[in-house]
Amino acid sequence: MEKSTSAEDSGLIKELVALSHKNGKLVRSSKYAAPADSRISVRSWKMQEHKYYVVPSPFPTLARGLFTVEQEDGEHRIVARGYDKFFNIGEVGWTTWPSLEAHTEAPYTLSLKSNGCIIFVAALTPDKLLITSKHAIGRTNEKKLSHAGAGEGWLRKYLAQKGRTEADLAAVLWERNLTAIAELCDDSFEEHVLAYPPELTGLHLHGLNERTKAFTTLPHAEVDAFAAEWGFIQTASIELPTVAAVRAFTTDVGKTGAWNGVPVEGFVVRTRVAPPPPGSAPSPRNAPPYPPGSSFFFKVKFDEPYMMYRDWREVTKALLSMRGANGKGTMSVGKLPKGKMRRAETQAYARWVVEEIRRDPAAFAEYNDNKGIVAVRERFLAYLASDKGKKAVGAFAAQGEGEQSAATAKEFGKTIIVPVAIPGCGKTAVAVALSHIFGFGHTQSDDVNAKKAAPVFIKNVTELLKTHDVVIADKNNHLQQHREQLRAATASFQPPVRLLALHWALDAAPPATIHRICADRVQARGTNHQTLRPDAQAAHEDVLWTFITKTEPLAPAEVDAVVDMELTDDLGAAVQRAVDACVRILGLPAPAPETVQAALEQARAYAPRVKKPDAPAPAGKKGKGAGAAVRYFALLPEVQLAPLLAPVLADVPFWRALQGAGRVAARPHVTLVHKRALEGDAPDAQAAAFWARCAGLHAMGAPPLFRFTLGSVVWNERVMAVTVEGVELAAEGGAGQAGAEFVSQLQEEVRRRLHITVGTRDAHVPPVEAKALVEAWRTGTATGVQSVELGRVVATGRVKGLQM
Repeated sequence: MEKSTSAEDSGLIKELVALSHKNGKLVRSSKYAAPADSRISVRSWKMQEHKYYVVPSPFPTLARGLFTVEQEDGEHRIVARGYDKFFNIGEVGWTTWPSLEAHTEAPYTLSLKSNGCIIFVAALTPDKLLITSKHAIGRTNEKKLSHAGAGEGWLRKYLAQKGRTEADLAAVLWERNLTAIAELCDDSFEEHVLAYPPELTGLHLHGLNERTKAFTTLPHAEVDAFAAEWGFIQTASIELPTVAAVRAFTTDVGKTGAWNGVPVEGFVVRTRVAPPPPGSAPSPRNAPPYPPGSSFFFKVKFDEPYMMYRDWREVTKALLSMRGANGKGTMSVGKLPKGKMRRAETQAYARWVVEEIRRDPAAFAEYNDNKGIVAVRERFLAYLASDKGKKAVGAFAAQGEGEQSAATAKEFGKTIIVPVAIPGCGKTAVAVALSHIFGFGHTQSDDVNAKKAAPVFIKNVTELLKTHDVVIADKNNHLQQHREQLRAATASFQPPVRLLALHWALDAAPPATIHRICADRVQARGTNHQTLRPDAQAAHEDVLWTFITKTEPLAPAEVDAVVDMELTDDLGAAVQRAVDACVRILGLPAPAPETVQAALEQARAYAPRVKKPDAPAPAGKKGKGAGAAVRYFALLPEVQLAPLLAPVLADVPFWRALQGAGRVAARPHVTLVHKRALEGDAPDAQAAAFWARCAGLHAMGAPPLFRFTLGSVVWNERVMAVTVEGVELAAEGGAGQAGAEFVSQLQEEVRRRLHITVGTRDAHVPPVEAKALVEAWRTGTATGVQSVELGRVVATGRVKGLQM
C-alpha cells in the first residue's frame, strides 16, 4: 500500500529532479535498493554544501538528509527527512545575536550537540523500516560495517528490550508521518573526541521531523517521550525564555566547555520564527528564510576543550616518535613545538604522559593507530582532578603569567634578539624599527658576501655584543642549528647571554596561505632586497616553499624567552608587538608614540646597503619568460590536509596507513592542466588556450584569489583524494577581470576531474590514479570505492605553475 503524498511534497522532488538534470553539481542523487525490501528503490538527495549559505537559496529546500521513492503513479513520496541546514552564531546574517533577538520567539530549547554520526529511522512501508546515515543506506554485503548498519544494530537491540518489532515501530512512524533522528555515539564502532560511558553508548534520539517539504519538527518533550517509549537514549536539554538568557548560558558554559561537569561540543537551539514587527521589512540576509511560526534551529559551538584535546594527542605522538620503535630514544618536553604548549594544562599533560609512557608502554602500543587515545586522556583528566594535578596546572599557569618576568629576573648580561621566520614575514623591517627606537645593534645575514656566510654572520653578532647590550641577529634562523650556533658562540659569556626569539610561527595557517602572504610581500618590495627579488620566472616563490617545508619548529628550551609574532600583522602592529615585549622582558623604558612613528618611517624607507647580482637563470628558463619550466598549472588550496581529514577518517585503515607512512600531501594542489596535453603529434588546442590563460595568471604580481569547496573524501585500496567543486572568484581587485574570465572558461570537463590527491599507497602508485578515481566516482561507475562527506569546507587558493 502506498501512502498518499501531498502535491507540495511531490512537487519538491520534481524540482530537485529538474535541478539535478540542469546542474548535476548543484543537486545530485544516489539510488539504492532498500535493504528491507529490494523491490523498492530509494533515492538519496544531496545539495552542494556551500550553496546553503547563498541568499536567495538556489534550492527548493534546505533539508540535509532527504530520502524519497517514486510511486507507481509517477508522484514522489518523502521517506526520511533530516533537519534543515542550521548555522552557528555569526555564520550567516540571520544567526547573529541581534537578528535572533529580532526574528525568533520563546521558548528556546537547548539540546546537547551529540558527538557522533546522525542516523535516520523512518517507515519504508507500514511494516518495514528504512535506516540510513545522512546520505547513505547501509548495505548488508559491505565488508566494513556502515554507519547505517551500526545504527540498525542498536535499534534492533532496543526493540528486543522493549518486546517490540520492526513492524511495530514502522506502523507508528508511518501513521504519524515522522522521521526519527538520532546520533550514533559508540566508541567501539567509531571513536570521536568525546568519550561515551556504557550507559550513554548507543542512539541518542534528538528529533522527530514530519516528512514534508516544510521543516516541521516536534517539541523536545515529545522527542523525550518517544525515546523513553522505544528505548532510545534521551538527549539532555534545557529550556530558556529569551535570546539574552541563551547567550548568557552558553557564554558561561563556553568558559569551561563543560555542562554539569561533562565536556560538551555545543548546543542546538530550537525555536520558532517570530512574526515581523508591524510595518517592518526585514532584510532577507538578516532574517530566517522561513515564514512566521516555522521551526527554526541554530547552534552554539565551543572551541574548547577540543583544541586542547587535539594538542594532547599530537604531543603524545611526538613524544612516542622521539622514543622510537625500540623504546630507547629520549623523550624531551623541551623539544615539543611551542605552538602545542601554550596552555598550562598541556604543559602539565606533556610531563605526565612522559611518565605514563615509561611506566606502561603497552598502553600506548596502538596510540599512533588512533586507538587508546580517549583512555589516555581520561586517565589524565582524572589526574587533573587530584590535588597533585591541580598543583601542577597551577604551577604552569603561574609560570606562564610570569615567564617574562622570570626571564628578566634571571642574571643575564647581553641579549641577542633572534628572529625565527621565513622571507616576507617582516623581520628586517621590525629590526630596523627596534634599532632606531632602542639603539640596538643590528646585523644582517643577507649583507654577508662570503662563500661560507654562516661563520661570518656569527662573528658579526659577537663583535656587536662588545659594544651593544642588545644585538638583533637578523637572519631567518628557521633551522635548529642556526639557533644552536648563536647559543654556542656565546656559551663562554659571563653573565650568560639571553636569547630572545621573535617567533613567526608557521602552524597558525595552512602552508599555501603563508606562502601567499609572504610571496605578496616579496613582490611588493620589488628589488629592495639584497638577494630575494621577484622575477619573471617567479623563482622567489620556489624559495619560499623551500623555507616553509624545511623550517624546524622552535622548542622553548632553545631560547630564554619567546615573543609570539603574527604573520598577518601590518608593520605598525608588528613593531608595537616587539616594542612591548622589549619593554616587558628587557626592562627598557617605553618609547614615546612619536619615537615609534619615526621608527616606522625609517623602516618603510629602508634600503639595503648591499645588493648582490641576480643568480643566473637555470637551464631551460633563461630568456623564455614565465612558465618556461612549468610542468603543470594548479590551484594551491590554503588548507592543511592532516588536521582537516583526521577527525573524519580516524577509523579508516587506509588513512591511518597514509599517515603512518608519511604519505599525506604536505603541499596539496588541484591540477588544472598538464604540459603533456600540449605535446605529441596532435596537441589539444583547448588545452593550449587554457594553459596560456593559467600562465597569464601565474605571471601576475598579485594573481586573483579563487574560492572553492572541498566536497568528499574518496578512496580505494591504492589512492585517496578530496573532490573540489564550485570554483569562483573570491575577491574583486586589480586582477578581478582576469580571474572572472578564468572561471568562465573553466570547462565542464576540467571541473569534473578537479581534486586534491591526499596520498598514494606507496611510491609505485602514480598520483594520476586519483583523477580517474574521482571521475569514476562522480559518474557512479567506480567499484571498490569508499567515500565520506567533509561537509562545508570552503578553501581559497591561487593558480600557480609547478615543476614537480
